[in-house]
Amino acid sequence: MRILLAGASGFLGTRLAERLTADGHQITRLVRRSPRDSQERRWDPAAGQLDPAVVAEADAVVNLAGAGVGDKRWDDNYRRLIRTSRVDSTTTLATTIAGLPAADRPRVLLNSSAVGWYGNTGDRAVEEDAPAGEGFLADVCRVWEAATRPAEDAGARVVRLRTGLPLHRDGGLLKPQLLPFKLGIAGRLGSGRQWLPWISLVDWLDATLFLLDRDDIAGPVNVVGPNPVTNAEFTRELARQLHRPAVIPIPALALKVALGGFAHEALTSTRVLPAVLTRAAFPYQHPTLPAALQKALTN
Repeated sequence: MRILLAGASGFLGTRLAERLTADGHQITRLVRRSPRDSQERRWDPAAGQLDPAVVAEADAVVNLAGAGVGDKRWDDNYRRLIRTSRVDSTTTLATTIAGLPAADRPRVLLNSSAVGWYGNTGDRAVEEDAPAGEGFLADVCRVWEAATRPAEDAGARVVRLRTGLPLHRDGGLLKPQLLPFKLGIAGRLGSGRQWLPWISLVDWLDATLFLLDRDDIAGPVNVVGPNPVTNAEFTRELARQLHRPAVIPIPALALKVALGGFAHEALTSTRVLPAVLTRAAFPYQHPTLPAALQKALTN
């Protein structure tokens, strides 16, 4: 397929572009600077500027654009950036798709979202039909997903990727934790009872390609592993695989000092199940945390 990719320079976008190219797809990257080669096209999502002809050339659009929620300490300015970087990019793509004649419209828009949609679920397991929760990230996810509606109303298949915490040593949840774990100064966060909706990077990539091809799947999809664990369980398993102790719990107060507003989200319990992928018989390569971590730490 000819795939238009936004957010191609991020942790997930870089690896997705590599995987799609290796599988024989033709990738065009949307960039906010001057294009460096024929596989790049310029856009300005903050201004809503995107050449419709660029979108009309694509069979599918994948949007992963958005400032990283864990990249910086949260203040009011960074909160605004988290929100606007997602909503502006999604609005620009969805309205451009909607404005095209039906014959020129891409078949599918895969748009990133997050399990933050559900807010704090405690010990209650939730599936895709659960309503949005409360909190900053839940509010962001609500307007983020709503921004896809112009494309959906125009007849495009829209899949909202409610991604969990991808596991890979070079990014995502694992990268900032490896050094303190290796030094033996890591431990559970807060009480450790909060649930973590993890997924191996390989399974995230496989699921994205799976959803590109499945014309019968639309709407929200929880892109998470089938067996969520608590933070305490995650901590014990990571320590076991790294052959290091993990006996120093990080108090909630220390997180608030270090992370600012993001500390609340880091302590949120989100027990999410991948009901849509399970019903569609998606073949997980790493359905358990030990298998996912082993893969993440060795490749």
